[in-house]
Parts: sequence; C-alpha cells; structure tokens
Amino acid sequence: MAIVTNNLLLQFVEGTIGDQITIYRRKDRIIMAKKRGKSTKKPTKNQVAARQKMAEAAAYAVAILQDPEIKAYYESKAGPGQNAYNMAIKDAFKAPEVQKIQVEETTVVVTAKDEFRVAEVAVKVLDAAGNILERGNAILGRNGVDWYYKAGSLPHGAKVIVVAADLPGNETVMEVQLE
Repeated sequence: MAIVTNNLLLQFVEGTIGDQITIYRRKDRIIMAKKRGKSTKKPTKNQVAARQKMAEAAAYAVAILQDPEIKAYYESKAGPGQNAYNMAIKDAFKAPEVQKIQVEETTVVVTAKDEFRVAEVAVKVLDAAGNILERGNAILGRNGVDWYYKAGSLPHGAKVIVVAADLPGNETVMEVQLE
C-alpha cells in the first residue's frame, strides 16, 4: 500500500488498473494498493454470522430509507463523511438498552436508551404461576428516556417482563420479580 501525494496524474483517478493495482480515496488521501482477490480460506462460523448480520442490516437500510421521514432522521444523526444509509446500518447492529425497571404502586417505569431511538416498550405482567395477567405498550415520558405503563394490579410474587425495541426491530428483554 502506498499513499500518493502531489501527483497530478493520479489526483482524479480511482479504480482498478489491469487487475493488479487499486487506487482509492480515504479521508482526502489517495491510496494505491495491490488488488485484493477473494480469500481461498473457508469462512469461520463467526465470519458467516457477521456476513449474515451485515446482509440483514443492509436490507433494513435499503428498505427503511424509502420513507423520507426516517431518512431525514438518520441524516440528522450522520456526522462528517457519513450518510443516512451508514446510520441505518449502525442502528441495525445494536439493540436498545433497558437500564432499569421501577415499580411505583401500579405504574411500571422503564428507563430504556438507544443510540438512535427506542421505538416501543412492551410490558407483560405474569402471576406467580406464570400466567399472563395483562400486557400492553408503555407510553414515552417527556424526558424521552422513561416509559410508563399503568397496570391494573401488580400482586406480590408477580413478574414484570419488559421488551424494548428499536426501529430495526432489535429487542432487549428484562424482567423483575415483585416482592
């Protein structure tokens, strides 16, 4: 690999020359390198999983950016050298984080964060035997982080299960046992 400086000939050239040399730009620098070919090694399980995840993230990005409102949202999150497509892929790779669950009388308060946006928080209340007493979606509070779910009742020994989901559909599940 060579970094080219002050060369008028290569200043406006990008691409592959004769299946031997590739010229490309990274951060306003011209880089000349040997053309890379496909690997002859069999990919590992982790590589296959990473490729699958990337394919799913790319498919999500292409589909979701058809919506002008969501595209504008992702563009607003992009930094220098980034675009809405990059941000959509980045969002698809990371699930939201449920930081804590608080129970205040019959209200369940869920603190959930995501680098981009938590799309919804679903709450299930189960009795001690594991039967579902009720379920529903929480409502986002004014601070943009806390989600509120008003339960009909929260008996002792019940279990509260919270599922936080982001725009790409990544989910994080957290549960708390009531005493």
